Amino acid sequence: MTTSLLDTLKTLASKGAIRQLDFQFAHFIASQELSFPQEVGFLAGLVSHELSKGNICLDTTESNATDTANQPLSVNEWATQFGLYGEAAAELTARLSSVDWLACIHQSNMIGDNGEAIPMMFDGRRLYLHRYWQYEIGLSAKLSSFGSPMILKPTEIQNLSELLDRLFQRSYHYLFNALKSDVVATSTQVQRQQLVCDYLDIVDSTQLLWNEIDDLLLTSNKSEDLTKLDSLVPLSVCVNWQKVAAAVALTRRFAVISGGPGTGKTTTVTKLLAALISQSEQEGAAPTIRLVAPTGKAAARLTESIGQAITELAVSPDLKAQIPTQASTIHRLLGALPNSAEFRHNKANPLHLDILVIDEASMVDLPMMYKVVNALPDHARLILLGDKDQLASVEAGSVLGDICSFQQYGYSDSQTALLQQLTHFHHFDVGDSALKGARAQTQSMNSHVISDSLCMLQKSYRFDARSGIGQLAKAINSGNPNQVEGVLAQGFSDIDACSLNSDNYNQMLKTLVEQYGLYLQTTERPRQDGECSVEEQFNRAQSALKQFAQCRLLCAIREGDFGVSGLNQRIERALTTQRLIRPNDELWYHGRPVMVSQNDHGLGLYNGDIGICMHDYSDDEARLKVFFELPDGSVKSVLPSRVPSHETAYAMTIHKSQGSEFSLTLMILPPDFTPVLTRELIYTGITRAKNRLSLYANINVLKRGIRVKTERASGLVDRLR
Repeated sequence: MTTSLLDTLKTLASKGAIRQLDFQFAHFIASQELSFPQEVGFLAGLVSHELSKGNICLDTTESNATDTANQPLSVNEWATQFGLYGEAAAELTARLSSVDWLACIHQSNMIGDNGEAIPMMFDGRRLYLHRYWQYEIGLSAKLSSFGSPMILKPTEIQNLSELLDRLFQRSYHYLFNALKSDVVATSTQVQRQQLVCDYLDIVDSTQLLWNEIDDLLLTSNKSEDLTKLDSLVPLSVCVNWQKVAAAVALTRRFAVISGGPGTGKTTTVTKLLAALISQSEQEGAAPTIRLVAPTGKAAARLTESIGQAITELAVSPDLKAQIPTQASTIHRLLGALPNSAEFRHNKANPLHLDILVIDEASMVDLPMMYKVVNALPDHARLILLGDKDQLASVEAGSVLGDICSFQQYGYSDSQTALLQQLTHFHHFDVGDSALKGARAQTQSMNSHVISDSLCMLQKSYRFDARSGIGQLAKAINSGNPNQVEGVLAQGFSDIDACSLNSDNYNQMLKTLVEQYGLYLQTTERPRQDGECSVEEQFNRAQSALKQFAQCRLLCAIREGDFGVSGLNQRIERALTTQRLIRPNDELWYHGRPVMVSQNDHGLGLYNGDIGICMHDYSDDEARLKVFFELPDGSVKSVLPSRVPSHETAYAMTIHKSQGSEFSLTLMILPPDFTPVLTRELIYTGITRAKNRLSLYANINVLKRGIRVKTERASGLVDRLR
């Protein structure tokens, strides 16, 4: 007897190929379906399974079909989407091919196409759960309305242009220091020319008087002498992408500033906020600005970065005082409601703000991004910061990546002209050259509504040409394994690339014991006699948290000797052997680092927050408490019994490390390839390293992972276009 489609799903669930949730949802839909219970139930299970993999929908067209107007259903791919291969896949595909799936979809009472309140929606190509279809429709409509250009008067353009010139004025300090360094002191004219091009962001050097420029370089005795370069190197031959990003955001209510590590996203947005405040003051009102990030750690980093950037702004103290320095999580901003997926702020009760900045936007999934934009008042501006090449959100969707894909269209002619007026730069060739000829066609589409709102920062200020981490990140993004191998072979001082063997594995553990020993020293009681004040206790906890944040081990997988759980146990044993910690078979012990894995709105602790368990010596009983650093820099203590769902954090997954940076990052990949290893995962792990990276991996596994680029099924790009 032939096994029913629902029985097939039940078998897959029993083997762990799909979730029990997927099967139960399929079973429920089948029980409600009037015409095709087995077929529609099967589709429901497949859509639910795709959602668990981060896909917003089931794209029912074949991935290799070239006829986009009449693509066949992707039945041949459905078996592999369940992880089936060989004979099992062939048998299921044969059965699926005998079904008229379009008839099932169109005649089903469980699938609609125009927004009626039924469980699933079909748009002619993609099958969605109703909720996610609604999120995608709502987000695309809101972003398109946000992206329409703002009308700027000639006087406003002039004022904003002058303000941008002040905020992004050239600094010759670094160029002068580079010219006078020992390395360059005996340089050739060509080498000095390259330095000028690098430091002044020159993109067209053909018309410059290089002999006059070189004479000036050789005769300058202080950085102020180089100001004559203002006339010798006009802005029209340069492009400072940070300035362009600020100009883009001044022309739109919606803007995206994307860039890799060290490209200055926070510096840019700080200067942009100064410009927006000045713009609002001319209209007679001070804007309400809110800064948010997806996790507490990312919010703390944004708070720190904005605070540092403000001190270097070339604006008045009064203007600096108006720029907010405190960031919070998105959950806190929206007002999370206990035991509910909804928030206090929504379309009916919008947020009280004029400008919202979201950092680490690549981590924001489709449902959360929809809820944010839905809660914005009609007049608000939205600014997204993030790295489009990082891992997409843990939950479904890749919103930032989808939005940034519009970069290929470049700027429209009208936006290019406006940006030239605001920045005095004349070169904005950011689109795909293959698409230039199609611009007339795309002009009539909606593409430029989004592409005109984007700016990709392309210059890293953290990693110079001698930096291995920056070179490695660039090579990984290229998707070329040989280029990656070439970077690793150059012997950069900030990268240690180690093969996976027992000696290197043990050396890695030894390094971690040394590094973690530094934070454990700060947890010790400062003196044995006398009491410790609450302030002293919190200061010590804060020092321990800051020291712990200097180093971290990142893993690609969770289980086994090369995963988070196995390595946390090994590190714990190694620290115990060195008598740096004394667990005594207890779950909670002095010095234990933990990471929260579930939001607790009542306690104000959120997924990703890091805490350290310490004796509270300001307490009469010296009880163990877990100390967390909050986004505003303050410290909160919680009894171990009250800490929400959590895990030990000597090692953490690369996914969980998003939004963090560590001076020393150790990253280990499994010895054998696994599907979780993707280009985005490896790039994200590499770019957590601020100063030094120790990479433990078999080169063939690393190269294979770099070839795998994550593609998430979504209709957002088509809807925005």
